[in-house]
Amino acid sequence: MSNIGKQPIILPDGVEANISNDIITIKGKKGELSLVYDKSIKIEKSESRVEVSRKNDSRRERSLHGLYRALINNMVVGVTDGYSKELHLKGVGYTAEVKGDFLLINAGFSHPVYLQIPDEITIEAPNVTTIIIKGINKQNVGDISAKIREIRKPEPYKGKGIKYSNEIIRRKAGKTVGAGA
Repeated sequence: MSNIGKQPIILPDGVEANISNDIITIKGKKGELSLVYDKSIKIEKSESRVEVSRKNDSRRERSLHGLYRALINNMVVGVTDGYSKELHLKGVGYTAEVKGDFLLINAGFSHPVYLQIPDEITIEAPNVTTIIIKGINKQNVGDISAKIREIRKPEPYKGKGIKYSNEIIRRKAGKTVGAGA
């Protein structure tokens, strides 16, 4: 058995799970998420818990067992607490600003970069060098964060760029340091 897959998913108060026709829907105070799952995986709901099991021990079904349990758990956490990522801009003149449903980023280019904010995601800019991305779907929050970071990745010499708040940039020494003697 999968160590992750065999653990039951506890549904907190105010969270409902509905299973029908290979679709599981989780409803909570922040919204609703649904997932189409594989027919080889069996999902059962009992009182305030959801259990994921597999029909046989083939290699494919063993890998899907833990995957679907993790995806359903992420859905439960998303509709109760939500997910957020924080990005920092480092560099002279690097700024971020939310204008309507667009994110305006100045990251050292000759032009500002506009990014359309999806409906299910909220983006805040508490100051000009910080961006906070929030949403109920973990994958969507991670995708938008990666797309914003891709605009100007942090470089190793001065550390300029857009980085995650918990990311550590490994700095390199420049040419002048190594050319001594």
